[in-house]
Amino acid sequence: MSWCPPYRSSKFRHVYGKASTKEHGYHGIPITHSVHDNHYCSVNPRFIAIVTECSGGGAFLVLSIHHTGKVDPQHPRVCGHSARVLDVKWNPFDDHCIASCSEDCTVKLWDIPANGVYQNMTLPRKVLQGHSRRVNLIEWHPTARDLLVSSAYDYKVMVWDVSVCDSVLRNPVCVISLHTELVLSMSFNNDGSSLATTSLDKKIRVMDPRTGRLIQVSSSKLHRANKVVFIGDQNMLFSTGSSPWNQRQITLWDPDDLSEPLSEEEVDGGAGVLFPFYDPDTHILYLAGKGDGNIRYYEISSEKPYVHFLTEYYSLLPQKGLGVMPKRGLDVSSCEVFRFYRLVTVKDLVEPLSMIVPRRSPKTFQDDIFPMTAGNEAALTAQQWLSGINRGQCNWEPRWATMALSCIERPSVFRSVFRSVFRSVFRSVFQSVCFRVCFRVCFRVCFCVLQLLQAFYRQQEEIRGLRDQLNQKKVLHLPLFSSEQLQFAEF
Repeated sequence: MSWCPPYRSSKFRHVYGKASTKEHGYHGIPITHSVHDNHYCSVNPRFIAIVTECSGGGAFLVLSIHHTGKVDPQHPRVCGHSARVLDVKWNPFDDHCIASCSEDCTVKLWDIPANGVYQNMTLPRKVLQGHSRRVNLIEWHPTARDLLVSSAYDYKVMVWDVSVCDSVLRNPVCVISLHTELVLSMSFNNDGSSLATTSLDKKIRVMDPRTGRLIQVSSSKLHRANKVVFIGDQNMLFSTGSSPWNQRQITLWDPDDLSEPLSEEEVDGGAGVLFPFYDPDTHILYLAGKGDGNIRYYEISSEKPYVHFLTEYYSLLPQKGLGVMPKRGLDVSSCEVFRFYRLVTVKDLVEPLSMIVPRRSPKTFQDDIFPMTAGNEAALTAQQWLSGINRGQCNWEPRWATMALSCIERPSVFRSVFRSVFRSVFRSVFQSVCFRVCFRVCFRVCFCVLQLLQAFYRQQEEIRGLRDQLNQKKVLHLPLFSSEQLQFAEF
């Protein structure tokens, strides 16, 4: 009889959360008091945006990612909305473009200067006017450039092509009117060909964002869905919600058949909404509750039981929302696989939280936990996607970030990297015929110069030998003196 271990082997079993020190956090930020179940924070490798509380309109703060410590209360803000801001999202293909939606029924696009916001911004680059009631959610397309999706309290989901030259857009490319209640969350699959939503009727819907055609809708009465996210590489859907007994639940679905869930598990009896965050590179799903101080980690597999609990991060500070740093901004030299930015309203604090895989030699590149990941280059234009073309995300190699960081910190690594690059370039150029001819000429010239140098050094050796012989002859011909003469000379 074979013995089965009581645990499942995983390289991410010992992932741990490491909160930043006080000097590396963002202090004194008046985080918004809005009660919507949004994140109120968006991050990219250059900037962090936080929705703030203000009187007389809506505003959000944009800081450089390195602007840590105490934030000036009078720091300039983006304050072009006439009502409270409900959501902000950075463009995944442009680190200086951010979208915001508000209770003033509009979505606005802003161009952030390279050196940050140095004065209050009130004039957006584009204004999207299509909703009749306040807009609560926005989402960028994962593979196509200049495509934005918005949802509002008019129960409509609109797809916008923001590459149009007009500064005010009133006609979206698609209007989806499948919902009878407020949309609570939206998620694209990997290539952006499907859109999953949840709403106040506690159902999950999968639709075609180009045409608005409904593909699947859930009918389970044992799970009241609240948030949903695509597990794209596994072709699954993950949702959080509650059971009929008000227990918080996590559920895994097949997006092609939402009649019955693949897996269902009760978490606890908390009241806050559970936000799911999925990392397709490590297959880890992070579960963070609004008002909770802990974050749970699960590993998703393609075989039953599909969802495997790893461990949990604990904190005494409750979080209102969370921002997530893209993989391009992580510190791969310390084996950081994920990074949150926790909004802690009780202390007016934004706290970075790094998820780290412990390794013996973290300075070397760990290719098993850092595969090719999504980059900042779009695979399609908006017109190509609207014509029916689907493509996956353009990949980015994390190894180059590690090499650049290592070259700055350790010159020996720079020499080895330069040597490897020079060898690869030299090997490719050596195959050309022209280089072979030039190489022969240079070789002959170098050989002649080498012979001349050898003759020169040979002559120098002969001259040195003759000088030594001459010095010896001078010593032999010196006159001899007696001891009495020497003493007299000393006297």
